[in-house]
Amino acid sequence: MAADGGGTLSELYQRSRRLLLKTRDDLERLERLAAAVDSPELSVAVRRDISQIQTLCSEMDALWRSVASKPQRDLWKRKVEQVAEEADSLRESLDRYMQRQQRRMQEAQERAELLGRSNGESSHILRIFDEEAQAMQSARNSSRMLEEATATGTAILAKYSEQRERLKGAQRKALDVLNTLGLSNSVLRIIERRNRVDQWIKYAGMILTFIIVIAFLRWAR
Repeated sequence: MAADGGGTLSELYQRSRRLLLKTRDDLERLERLAAAVDSPELSVAVRRDISQIQTLCSEMDALWRSVASKPQRDLWKRKVEQVAEEADSLRESLDRYMQRQQRRMQEAQERAELLGRSNGESSHILRIFDEEAQAMQSARNSSRMLEEATATGTAILAKYSEQRERLKGAQRKALDVLNTLGLSNSVLRIIERRNRVDQWIKYAGMILTFIIVIAFLRWAR
């Protein structure tokens, strides 16, 4: 089983497992860095990897349904569902991290405003937090765009899978009709051959009867 330009089901699964490991490691590093420094670039990269895993899940979901063997189909179904669940768990962990970072920045900004120092240090601190807030907002915007792109890609893949299933159904019906026509043609050919044989038997019987009658008339004389 192969996806158009994406590889076989096994290759897509291995790629998704590698991405899961990488994303989990990056998320843990993001959590460790949270107390010291914010890293919006890393959070965007984590979000991008999660979106890619979800896209791979959509592709695999379209492929495992085409596996002929039911035991293998059920096995791949469980594997794909497990990957999808892990990706959802990572996305929820990233969302919680983003919320904590936003709260931390708001609290720090409120503390800086309360200091109200007249030597300009407060404005410097506020400017730092404004820059961090802008970076976080940019990261959230990028994450939202990635999620929207993933949702669009997933919808397209689902539509493609649905169309492919309909085409397969139409193909099966066409094959059934062709098989039925082929069977009907075979039956017609058998009937035609039988009719020809019956005609030859009839003509042969008529000729034989005529010969017997002639022979009997000559013998009677």
